[in-house]
Amino acid sequence: MAVLTEEQSMLRDAARTWTQDKSPVSAFRKVRDSGSDIGYDPAIFAEMAEMGWTGVIIPEEFGGSDFGYLSLGLVLEETGKTLTASPLLSSALAGASAIILGGGDAQKAEWLPKIASGEVVATLAVDEGAHHAPEKIALKAVKSGDGWTLTGEKSFVLEGLAAGLFVVAARTSGQPGDTDGISLFLVPGDAKGLTRHQRKLADSRGCAALTFTDVTVGAGALLGEADKGWSLLEKTLDRARAGLAAEMLGAATQAFETTLDYLKTRVQFGQLIGSFQALQHRAAKMFTELELTRSAVEAALAAIDNDTPDVPELASLAKARMGDTLHLISNEMVQMHGGIGMTDAHDAGLYLKRARACEAAFGSQSYHRDRYARINGY
Repeated sequence: MAVLTEEQSMLRDAARTWTQDKSPVSAFRKVRDSGSDIGYDPAIFAEMAEMGWTGVIIPEEFGGSDFGYLSLGLVLEETGKTLTASPLLSSALAGASAIILGGGDAQKAEWLPKIASGEVVATLAVDEGAHHAPEKIALKAVKSGDGWTLTGEKSFVLEGLAAGLFVVAARTSGQPGDTDGISLFLVPGDAKGLTRHQRKLADSRGCAALTFTDVTVGAGALLGEADKGWSLLEKTLDRARAGLAAEMLGAATQAFETTLDYLKTRVQFGQLIGSFQALQHRAAKMFTELELTRSAVEAALAAIDNDTPDVPELASLAKARMGDTLHLISNEMVQMHGGIGMTDAHDAGLYLKRARACEAAFGSQSYHRDRYARINGY
């Protein structure tokens, strides 16, 4: 485990207490059963913003605390344990990262304080197909006057119905598949010609497809340089991947602990099922995978904070390992709980569904194993 500073330990403990008191799994069930379009409770997100969580990576001059990615990862891990639904990852991590890394002074001054206060939800609009493939961007951005006109579609935009700001990856030159010719734009949620379509995911969280019909933005909407947005996009995505891995780590940890408690209390054939050696072996396998994966996730977050050159490979390693580990533990949770694990009355199914949605977001295990191999010249 990473060695935490006193402030980080306090942040983690505060997040743990708050999520268990204010946002247990039963609160997520309520949101799911309410049929909410946006997939989260705005009052809960407002409390997160009040506690400063939405400003953890944002510089102090823009209303944040500049406390780093490992610190935000600790908060995301606690929200993952109770399946807390919120735009914390999409907005306070992914959206904010794009602007911190690529924004000019005016862009930062306009948007970062609003993200830090929770007033605006920002999110990335990257993928256009069923699978994560950032280089296959086809949505076109064409010069018009001193601004740009965007035309095309985006699929599976997390928090797409709630967002007031989209960081849109568009093609300003080249063909889908080229990494050259990609540019990033800041598009307000109320832009004329932008329509949103709700998408239902297995985990009942907020998601949308977007259609851009001649959406015009000014020159000030371009994030970074035209045609040279690929490296900014990759850096932003790596931060999102590491942050999502931290949230998945929380879900996996809780799924394991719930299962372990069950093994210690469930009696079958006059014995505790935790006394059966086959189940002990399976529990030991989950525990070792979890510890190994924790190291990978914390290494990725620490590398981002220290701005080391191995961020891309560590982010892919964390996301791939975390996907495998959460897949295993969420399956075992259902299996080991037996019949009750198959019912909606039990939480096991909620963790399983969240696991599958997280595995697909920002690149699946196979995507990141392939990327890790490419980065390391295999």
